[in-house]
Amino acid sequence: MARVDLMGNPVTGKALKHFASASMAIIKESTIPAATRDMVMLRASQVNGCGYCTDVHAKDLAHGGETATRINLVATWRESNVFTDAERAALELAEEGTRIADGRGVPDEVWENAARHYDESELATLLVVVALINASNRMGVINRQVGGDYKPGQFGY
Repeated sequence: MARVDLMGNPVTGKALKHFASASMAIIKESTIPAATRDMVMLRASQVNGCGYCTDVHAKDLAHGGETATRINLVATWRESNVFTDAERAALELAEEGTRIADGRGVPDEVWENAARHYDESELATLLVVVALINASNRMGVINRQVGGDYKPGQFGY
């Protein structure tokens, strides 16, 4: 059970609506494929141990037509052959951007690999997606938001 009702609090509820608006802009306006975006968010959520966000993005991928094989192998994308080079570059960027506390930051070679597959606008979008999902993961983990009850489409997208 969650520790506090973040949406029910007048201050955090208002802030989270703005946060959701930023996420919606990316969902509606990005040229990055929805599956790639959701795989990036799933991978960051797995790394961070956020059960709620892992549930959301795995179910959104399935709802969007992704196979169970690809969804399940996001956790082991480096040892899998079901992802395109562009997807692999996005997953690597997401993973390195999520693990910045390990002290390496995002290595130049990771950024350069992503830049081979995505233009500047798409790279900026990936950067914001990684930042937003990491913030979401931290809220979810700190607040003990549990996964399992999410229904695709419940947020209107």
